[in-house]
Amino acid sequence: HDEQHPAEPALQRPVRPAAGRTAATAAQHRRGEPLIKPRRTAAKLVYFLPQLCYTKIVFVFLPAAAGVTYMIEERRERIQAIMAQNDIGIDLGTTTIIIAQEGKGVVLNQPSVVAMDTRKNTVLEAGDKALAMVGRTPNYISAIFPLKDGVISDHTMTRELICRFVKQVYSSHMVKPRVAVCVPAAITGIESDAVVEAVVAAGARQVYLIDEPIAAALGSGIDITLPDGRMIIDIGGGTTDIAVLSLGGKVKATSVRVAGNHYDEEILKHVRNKYSIAIGQRTAEELKKHVACCPQKTDFHESMEIKGRSLLTGLPVRVTVSTDDLYEPVMMLSEQIGTAAHQVLEKTPPELAGDIYRNGVMLTGGGAQLHGLTEYLSQELKVEVTVSPDPVNCVALGTAQSLSIGDKLETGFTDATPRIGRR
Repeated sequence: HDEQHPAEPALQRPVRPAAGRTAATAAQHRRGEPLIKPRRTAAKLVYFLPQLCYTKIVFVFLPAAAGVTYMIEERRERIQAIMAQNDIGIDLGTTTIIIAQEGKGVVLNQPSVVAMDTRKNTVLEAGDKALAMVGRTPNYISAIFPLKDGVISDHTMTRELICRFVKQVYSSHMVKPRVAVCVPAAITGIESDAVVEAVVAAGARQVYLIDEPIAAALGSGIDITLPDGRMIIDIGGGTTDIAVLSLGGKVKATSVRVAGNHYDEEILKHVRNKYSIAIGQRTAEELKKHVACCPQKTDFHESMEIKGRSLLTGLPVRVTVSTDDLYEPVMMLSEQIGTAAHQVLEKTPPELAGDIYRNGVMLTGGGAQLHGLTEYLSQELKVEVTVSPDPVNCVALGTAQSLSIGDKLETGFTDATPRIGRR
């Protein structure tokens, strides 16, 4: 009989894993098991869960949309209030740099002078310590006043000054401050660009420029947003700014290069010519503060003993200078300020001129402290002239306040922050 042999298994075609499949997946395919991918399915569920949660959150909060808006606005105001604490106002004066913050008042008051070592080309001191070196330094140390007539004359030294003073006041590296800087009313575009570049180099986030008369009015407590004419005469160290203000803007304004430093120079020349004595700038400033006076103030008579070098013998000498001796240089410059103020009033509209007659003229700046100047200007302008409650610091205080009410100021307050494509 025939011997039976078991049937040979049919040749099976080897199953090659499809592209992207693993060996385990191919085995499942041969066994006919469904291809279940639990990991990918879980990933899809995780992918859709946030969408479901988002939809739920939307439906829950939609009925309280007004409350959410209020909470967002309240949080935004709180953040803005915190950021506003970093705002800085700078009075970039010819003789003094004053920095103020709203709510804190004046936080720094330093002379705008730099002592520089010319051998190493490095800055030794700035501010009070540098001012003490003026006239007493060896040949290789020079005292530099980088601001002249209210504008920057030495950009590098001005940037060094601002950087040092801002770091003394504001040392945070997390949030950069907004900075408002006051400038003369008649400043040119190139001069204002130099100011902005110096402040940005000091680390400012935003830079705003405000005219000195507007800042002086704000710092003196005058509400210039009302339809009421006000006249400000700001006598600084390098310039005198005169402006008529109303409704948050300038109506008429001018700037003259006659101010406190020019009084010092004229007094120095007068003493040199009359007494043949060479005196220093600081001695001339002391004479201006304590002895000089306009002749309209008849009850002021002072004298002061000064020391200097005789131009005849070359030896140290001392003389006594009285108020009567300084009438000539003081009146020569005071008349120029009075003429400029008179010209502004001539161009003022009649309604605003009536307001100024009723409100009077406000004197601000360090030069406003000159004895007899208010009496002289009252006589020339035929209106009452008063001095600001804080004539020295009012410009810096108003500059700091301007950042919170900038939207109400029509002219004289501009955002000068450099932007891409802007020079």
